[in-house]
Amino acid sequence: MAYRVIGIGNAVMDVIAPVTDAVLDELGIARGVMALVERDRSEQLMAAATGARLVPGGSVANTMAGLGRLGLSTACIGRVADDDLGRAYVRQTVAEGSDFVNPPVAGAGLPTSRSIIFVTPDGERSMNTWLGISAELDESDVDEALFTDGCWLFLEGYLFDKDKGKAAFHKAAQAARAAGGQAGIALSDPFCVDRHREDFRRLVAGPMDYVIGNVHEWLALYQVADLDEALRLAAADCGTVVCTRSGEDAILIRGDERAMAPVHAVTPVDATGAGDQFAAGLIHGLVTGRPLAVAGRMGCIAAAEVISHVGARPQADVLALFRAEGLV
Repeated sequence: MAYRVIGIGNAVMDVIAPVTDAVLDELGIARGVMALVERDRSEQLMAAATGARLVPGGSVANTMAGLGRLGLSTACIGRVADDDLGRAYVRQTVAEGSDFVNPPVAGAGLPTSRSIIFVTPDGERSMNTWLGISAELDESDVDEALFTDGCWLFLEGYLFDKDKGKAAFHKAAQAARAAGGQAGIALSDPFCVDRHREDFRRLVAGPMDYVIGNVHEWLALYQVADLDEALRLAAADCGTVVCTRSGEDAILIRGDERAMAPVHAVTPVDATGAGDQFAAGLIHGLVTGRPLAVAGRMGCIAAAEVISHVGARPQADVLALFRAEGLV
């Protein structure tokens, strides 16, 4: 099968469980906080997550699911273990329309990554993530033969914490570009940028054709206080530069072209998937050859849809929302 977009990222199963405030206190969990936990702690919390539902997650996987619902053929490259969570992750990812091309790994010693999310009656989500086997992804997980006929690539900065993850990125980017596609990355998090600034700078100036970041990430990458200066430096390094600004218009720069994508005010119910679905709408526009401003607006519409409900993946027909604005 020929894919239009392939994503590489952490394959994290979201384990979502209802909980009372009293139980949160008993478990020693701070309300509304996203914490990275160790394996023992994750197993303790899994045992406490009674009545949980399983939802495949991870930033890039959310974006691929959004693109799939927009009608593009997509695939995910990642690592899961051959355990109950890993097999469920693959099965549900495929059911949602994205192929998961790497078979679950047997006998690896590390279980499938998971984010145990406790939800109190008021809707507050407290996330406890253990990265497990997904953080061990390396270049052997990347099959260059998957990249054909102008297939695009999308990466997440979160996987940049290990050298073998970086090697996988470079291998995939070379394969995508050799196939006539483009390679891009979401910077993911300003702390992630701070940890790997020089490597990110080399990546942006080298094999990346498009890069998505928010204000804080771009300022962190170039260590400047002025956004226009950061974006000027970024545009000198990379073909297409995209900056999201929360409730303000997004900025898109490609060569000498600069576009603004309007953001319409929405009261967020759950902002978890905003960046992931912005990327889905944007990439859909870029891959299908839409003008830069239109691609940006598609990203804003997709982000607005996902923050209007609980969950990191779209519930409405986002393509219909594009049609309603005359974008397709």
